[in-house]
Amino acid sequence: MKKLLIVFGVIFLIYGVFVFYNKLYYPPLPIENLSKKEVLDKLNDSNEQIVHLSKENNYEWYIINERNMASADEMIKELVSKNGWVFKQKDGAGLFFEKQGNRLIVTTQKWTGDYVLVQIPSNFNH
Repeated sequence: MKKLLIVFGVIFLIYGVFVFYNKLYYPPLPIENLSKKEVLDKLNDSNEQIVHLSKENNYEWYIINERNMASADEMIKELVSKNGWVFKQKDGAGLFFEKQGNRLIVTTQKWTGDYVLVQIPSNFNH
């Protein structure tokens, strides 16, 4: 019986380390080609406020390490405005920009309490 408890304890410990190392306790990501661990590693390895994660399905994905959505919105406005887009309004999770008669909608999503995922159409930097 004692050996069985030790075996279960070791299995539980290995499982716990695996879950922690791979960040499996975080919510699912809307990005298909990156794992939770890869996203957090990119963020932790960068000195930037907004970190580019990937380009997928005609969208650019970014992450911001910020609890305050107003601050995150300001960072997004700054990023998009560098490419000539003018901020017009915010509606829910969408930030609306215009440039030369074209409209751009940037969407945000809280990913845990600490991070904001940002989805921007790929054509924003043209």
